[in-house]
Amino acid sequence: MIRVMIADDHAIVRQGLKQILSETDDISVAGEAETGFEAITIARQQIFDVMLLDISLPDRNGIEVLKQIKKDQPNFTILMLSMHHESEFAIRAIKAGAAGYLSKQSAPMQLVTAIRQVAAGRKYITPSLAQELANAITLDTDQPLHNSLSDREYQTLCLIAAGKSLSEISTSLCLSPKTVSVYRARLMEKLKLTNNSELVRYAIKHHLVD
Repeated sequence: MIRVMIADDHAIVRQGLKQILSETDDISVAGEAETGFEAITIARQQIFDVMLLDISLPDRNGIEVLKQIKKDQPNFTILMLSMHHESEFAIRAIKAGAAGYLSKQSAPMQLVTAIRQVAAGRKYITPSLAQELANAITLDTDQPLHNSLSDREYQTLCLIAAGKSLSEISTSLCLSPKTVSVYRARLMEKLKLTNNSELVRYAIKHHLVD
């Protein structure tokens, strides 16, 4: 039996995932977490085989939670779940140690397949993500500038491009507005941009927003 822990701050999402997994004979839900802190704490108890970890948690970003858990337990198996398309966070999640990345829009059987695959010690990589990873590790020097951004800078870029204000971003990332402003200044410098309009055009050009 594959024991799964679900880390997602939305009760409805957790219930939906439990319903999907209840229809299998070899997967059971062994625990739940609503915050990144809870996910890290429960992970240290090692009472399950696979963690389904949401990218967007109320207290800490899922990538940060992933990195902390992998730091504590390098062999721990984590499958990232997100409402974001693969092109936004998947590569960063895989590089940080995730066993796979799955959009919440995926079909239920795709989730079951992914859990079984990562529980068996393999990576779960969709064809589109495989192409993204191939592009990311190419020796081509013409890589987009946003590949040089830190995770926080990248998150800030995507949120600004999505029309979020600095105060909304600070709330979403659990950071002070001053800190968000620092990330904005850094990413602007790295991307060689001067204002938000240029930032939005850059994000659209590189398919970082819908």
